[in-house]
Amino acid sequence: MQQEDLQHLVSWTMPFGKYKGRLLADLPGHYLGWFAREGFPPGQIGALLALMYELDHNNLRHLLDPLRQPRRS
Repeated sequence: MQQEDLQHLVSWTMPFGKYKGRLLADLPGHYLGWFAREGFPPGQIGALLALMYELDHNNLRHLLDPLRQPRRS
């Protein structure tokens, strides 16, 4: 895991599926669990989803909070 990978989780959006357009860091745990059971897609997106699954599964999502961009009003 690299710092860059964590930054991608809070800046990249899901490119396909039911949650297309949602930040990877905001994907629900049950969806990440489905990937863990069925298999993560190949490539970087799969690696990032696997990382997000591990953070969610180990209750570590809060580690991403300092990396999030502040919302604009």
